Amino acid sequence: MNTQKHNKLLIVLAFFSIYVIWGSTYLLNKIAVLELPPFMLAGFRFLVAGLLIFVICKFSGIPLKISFNQFKNTTIAGFLFLAYGNGTVVWALQYIDTGFAALEISAQPLVVLILMRLIQGKKIQTMSIVGVFLGFIGIYLLVSQKEIISQENSILGMVLVFTAMLSWGYGSLFVGKAKLPSNFFVNTGYQMFTGGLLMLIISIFTGEEWTSPLDWSGNVQFSMLLLIVFGSIVAFTSFNYLLRVVSPEKVATNTYVNPIIALLLGWYFLNEQISLQSVIAATILLTGVYFINTKKKLTLYSRFFKKDSIDTL
Repeated sequence: MNTQKHNKLLIVLAFFSIYVIWGSTYLLNKIAVLELPPFMLAGFRFLVAGLLIFVICKFSGIPLKISFNQFKNTTIAGFLFLAYGNGTVVWALQYIDTGFAALEISAQPLVVLILMRLIQGKKIQTMSIVGVFLGFIGIYLLVSQKEIISQENSILGMVLVFTAMLSWGYGSLFVGKAKLPSNFFVNTGYQMFTGGLLMLIISIFTGEEWTSPLDWSGNVQFSMLLLIVFGSIVAFTSFNYLLRVVSPEKVATNTYVNPIIALLLGWYFLNEQISLQSVIAATILLTGVYFINTKKKLTLYSRFFKKDSIDTL
């Protein structure tokens, strides 16, 4: 009985992590990127997080030794997810609002679904087709707002966020087949370490000016601490834990909650405006994501589609 209560508490806390903590990382990155160069910021965050995970594994008796092939694959995943996938989003936050970025990224399931069709040739379930259609409408309404596209470099920021989604989407397909460390904590540690190292190398080649953490403002130091400990280690660990104890579609509900958290935090702390068109676009877009994630079928048409076609991510 006590074990069941303990597990329920862990599940609740884990959902809180992927809902609220991941939703708040947009705000924290925005605060930091207004003072720090983006690739140095993101590289420092993940490199330190990876090193901390290695230290935790060492003291917990978890073996860190992996094969060369596993190291190569974690490096590729670290590049796709973090060095490019996260680094370009942080760069884009210099020019677009946090809520806008979160809403655009909420279309990630749509991107993954299309990549599965193009790369793997998998058929798309009827409900997912509806989701893709709604997703495109939502994205169009989101990015067509004059007050947004008129901002300096906002279009470039939107395009880069979309390419980051492609990188995350392809990374999702890659790790599904790649040979990676069996321990998810070790796997995450190597991805963060290699991804962070790659971002710091990119930072050097792009000529970013580094500063000592001792010279950062108090707000940036606090934001970085939260990003490393909670945004990287706690939230990613919670995500992997939930994938083991609850159904994937329940875990995927963070796709709906993160943009709402990001919008509210950006509005409250940074005075970012939430337009009516953004609200409508968010509603349509998130409805489309729901249709993509759901396992239900449209009764009228389901008989015309094969049972092995894609209906979830």
